[in-house]
Amino acid sequence: MNNNNRFSVGEFSEKTGIPIPTLHYYDEIGLLRPEKNPSSGHRIYNYQDIIILQKIISLKFLGYSLDEIKNLLNKTSFTVDLNESLSLHFQALEKEKKQIEQSMKSINRVIRLMEEEGTVDSNLLFTLLHGMRTDHIQEEWINRHMLTDIMEELEKKSEEEKISLDKTFTQLSKEVKQLYGKPVEDLKVQRMIKNYIEGVFSFFDEDLMQKLADTNIEGEPDFQEFDNMTPSPFTEDEQKWFEQAIEYYIQQDEME
Repeated sequence: MNNNNRFSVGEFSEKTGIPIPTLHYYDEIGLLRPEKNPSSGHRIYNYQDIIILQKIISLKFLGYSLDEIKNLLNKTSFTVDLNESLSLHFQALEKEKKQIEQSMKSINRVIRLMEEEGTVDSNLLFTLLHGMRTDHIQEEWINRHMLTDIMEELEKKSEEEKISLDKTFTQLSKEVKQLYGKPVEDLKVQRMIKNYIEGVFSFFDEDLMQKLADTNIEGEPDFQEFDNMTPSPFTEDEQKWFEQAIEYYIQQDEME
């Protein structure tokens, strides 16, 4: 077909680049309704439909839903009121952009970790991923307790430093699985704790630790709530054993 600038659905799809199933769906929801052949019922599109489709594509580009677009298509002009709607969409896109950037960084950290470690315990990997995914929740907790200086320092940490911390946790996970059950005073156990603490303190450097010590914390923050945001990769018994090993290490350090 192409009589007097009239197009079949296939021709219209080819001309506009919009898949046929999408055109069918737009017709079904009343967004873009072409004429119908009286005898066959086949869809017949014209140049006016191309203009409407361009409007739909433009509004989708701005982030509007199909329901919103359906209402906007009926407007013959726009006023400054449109700015409020556009501002809301802009904020939504900013949030989505931040989430995408966070996902990309998390993927890169996992790729680097897998390349360097070869094998990573599944519980630990999902714990790390959960921690990366809930970074914003931890940020909210920090901001809620007026720890903005701490947040600023953490935001300065490079991806290399974050990957190094991931490797510290990965090594710890491997050693906990290997050494669990040994007496907490065992030299290998205490060496594991020493390496872990040094790795963590390497990430939370002296300046950051000093700021944390000097910060006046509003109210009584629930640090258990903060800890619970990233679940442990260990079993309950392994976690208790690990905490006992840390407690023993601290006691010995205080005695020296």
